[in-house]
Amino acid sequence: MMPGRSLNGFLAALARATSSAAPACIRDGPVLVVALFNRLCREQAVVRVAPLTVHTYGILMDCCCRTSRPDLGLAFFGRLLRTGLKTNEITATTFLKCLCYAKRTDEAVNVLLHRMPELGCVPDAFAYSTVLKSLCDNSMSQQGLDLLHMMAKEGGGCSPNVVAYSTVIHGFFKEGEIGKACNLFHEMMQQGVEPNVWTYSSIIDALCKARAMDKAELVLQQMVNKGVQPNNVTYSCMIHGYSTSGRWKEAAKLLREMKSRGLILDIVTRNSFLASLCKHGRSKEAAEFLDSMTAKGHKPDIVSYCILLHGYGTEGCFADMIDVFYSMESNGIAADCHVFNILINGYAKRGMTEEAMLIFTEMRGQGVSPDVVTYSIVIAALSRMGKLTDAIEKFNEMTALEVQPDTTVYHSLIQGCCIDGDLVKAKELMFEMMNGGIPRPNIVFFNSVINSLCKEGRVMDAHDVLDLVIGIGERPNVITFNSLIDGYCLVGNMDKAFKILDVMESVGVEPNVVTYSTLLDGYSKNRRIDDALTLFREMPRKRIKPDTVTYGIMLDGLFRAGRTVAAMEMFHEMIESGTTVDILIYNIKLGGLCRNNCVDEAIALFQKLRAMNVKFNIEILNTMINAMYKVQRKEEAKELFATISANGLVPNESTYAVVIRNLLKGGAVEDADNMFSSKDNSGIVPSSRLINDIIRMLLEKGEIAKAGNYLSKVDGKSISLEASTASLMLSLFSRKGKHQEDIKLLPANIFKEIFYGILGVMTSDGDLGKDSSTASCDRG
Repeated sequence: MMPGRSLNGFLAALARATSSAAPACIRDGPVLVVALFNRLCREQAVVRVAPLTVHTYGILMDCCCRTSRPDLGLAFFGRLLRTGLKTNEITATTFLKCLCYAKRTDEAVNVLLHRMPELGCVPDAFAYSTVLKSLCDNSMSQQGLDLLHMMAKEGGGCSPNVVAYSTVIHGFFKEGEIGKACNLFHEMMQQGVEPNVWTYSSIIDALCKARAMDKAELVLQQMVNKGVQPNNVTYSCMIHGYSTSGRWKEAAKLLREMKSRGLILDIVTRNSFLASLCKHGRSKEAAEFLDSMTAKGHKPDIVSYCILLHGYGTEGCFADMIDVFYSMESNGIAADCHVFNILINGYAKRGMTEEAMLIFTEMRGQGVSPDVVTYSIVIAALSRMGKLTDAIEKFNEMTALEVQPDTTVYHSLIQGCCIDGDLVKAKELMFEMMNGGIPRPNIVFFNSVINSLCKEGRVMDAHDVLDLVIGIGERPNVITFNSLIDGYCLVGNMDKAFKILDVMESVGVEPNVVTYSTLLDGYSKNRRIDDALTLFREMPRKRIKPDTVTYGIMLDGLFRAGRTVAAMEMFHEMIESGTTVDILIYNIKLGGLCRNNCVDEAIALFQKLRAMNVKFNIEILNTMINAMYKVQRKEEAKELFATISANGLVPNESTYAVVIRNLLKGGAVEDADNMFSSKDNSGIVPSSRLINDIIRMLLEKGEIAKAGNYLSKVDGKSISLEASTASLMLSLFSRKGKHQEDIKLLPANIFKEIFYGILGVMTSDGDLGKDSSTASCDRG
């Protein structure tokens, strides 16, 4: 006969045999325990075993939980009760675990509070913690808190300990109840229960996920002050939090601190840090970090490579991206479909369709089958580039390979067809979608297509798409018609734009403030300010209240039409109506006053606003600096430029252009040179227009050598010689020009640029009708 103690010891040892170090035959110990018990029951006549004890049943119930069969564990407990054996605290707690695993938490609470005492078992802290964990895991943390308080009230040997408190705190954080979690944390401290590293890590993790990094830092500091040392989990939470918040510098600092303590960062947090670097355009630093971790034996996984590939692709560093791709194989990681999708998408987003297709071909060559995402990227890229035939060919290929097209694929093709004008094919694809159980594109999709066409001035094509929308039974909305109105305004056809209002009324679509603002903007830009005023006065009768944007459009239109008095009246009307006056309105007003030679009035308004501590943007300061120079208030202009940084702003290219042009107009050539150098030191790239303006102004002042310095910056690419500049140079340096002898002061290669500039002049006099002052060399 096998003694009961020996059997229990054997079963307990077998139940623990789950690690990879165990022999293969007993790798799954808990399953074997249950199987062995069943066999013993069947062969009782052959194998003589001592009567089963309460401990035997406890072991069996625990094994059932560990094999995800809590129902069997409950059955074993029922069998235990039928044997008449007395239940002890350990077995009762295991029974609680079975109930919790079976998602019968309410019953577990009842057993804990009522049945256990009836069975002569006193619940201990472990029993309470088991039920608390189940309540919190099932988003019932408030009930967990109630049970915790009940536990504290009972007192004795089962007072809440750090595990109980930490469990409920963690539960509240998971449910987003940050306030309740923090309150319980403070209550825990007041009760004299010292938090452990798990408590602090749980709090820090929740705060990091909520992007409350300042609070997480305070908790970390409190943790250290209390003598609780952060562990891998704590650091990982903080680094992940900093990384996802874009604070990669802080993440890097913690990473160094972690290394100095000999702690190892897990792969998930390493990848999070990599992603943060790549997201902020620091893919090269991400690659260095990856290499350093690899050198220390912490090998990257496929996710690490995907992050780096995506980073390089987003930055357009394709040589580096391909190098990383080929390094994967040498590190024993095979590229899967997702990796190839990243490569293809990287090229496709930059319009490099040929390179994308080469990767697509290589993918097939390596035996990796494209999925719906691959085809979606390829088809979208081809459609965007106007290669609709190739896109449809890929669509047919994917269906032949039984790769089911999804909504994205159909949308890309339908949009391509609409842009290409092939509405018959677009309609055919829509019906194919619906036959495949995929909902057809809605009005939001078509609005995007119509808006895109209207922005290109293809209003008639947009109208054809609208007819298609109506033809398939989709109802256009106010956004659809607003796009059409904007398109007609863009091409200057205001009569048709206005008639859209009648169309809207006929189909029962009410115009909104955007509709009227778009029409008003069209009238203003097409120099029909009286029509704009008439329409503006109609708005109240249509029960449409003008907003800040509407008033801004009207103010700008009136100022540009030279109707300053009417503009000022409109501004006062805006204030009286209670409409918000924002910084853009002040920008329009100040610019309008300056444009209409009311500079002193503009400066007075500006100074009044400064006294009111109104926060200006850089555009307003640029306007005012220019205005002050215009009325010879140079010292005020210089002072205002000097205070830009103090206002929390940064000078932009326009700021420097305004100052440089005005300095040159006033003959302060050296000061203008110094200002240009200051701009270069700030890392601001000059525009082609600014360089041309400087060259012309210097040439007109006879500063040939200095003009030559700026001419050397003309590269024919980012900076080209404008036609008017070339024409001026031709007149100055020709045989009859007054500066013919100074031609040696110019860069040797500039005559090639003059040739291209002259072509610009010729073009401007021809069919294109370009203004010679703006025509520039385009070698595309």
